[in-house]
Amino acid sequence: MTTPSAPEPREPKPALIFDDPLDQQSSDDTDRGWGERPGAGGDSAADLKRFLDEKPPHHL
Repeated sequence: MTTPSAPEPREPKPALIFDDPLDQQSSDDTDRGWGERPGAGGDSAADLKRFLDEKPPHHL
């Protein structure tokens, strides 16, 4: 016969938060990430590449 072993400890359930979610700042509330590309540095070749990458197909 097998002896019963102690149950493994379970991870605690996340606590429920009843705060107003509209009081918290979201990533959309900031200007960060709105079309900037890191490391642009004023390079004209990079500007041309970005222009050609983002040009709509009807402008070809």
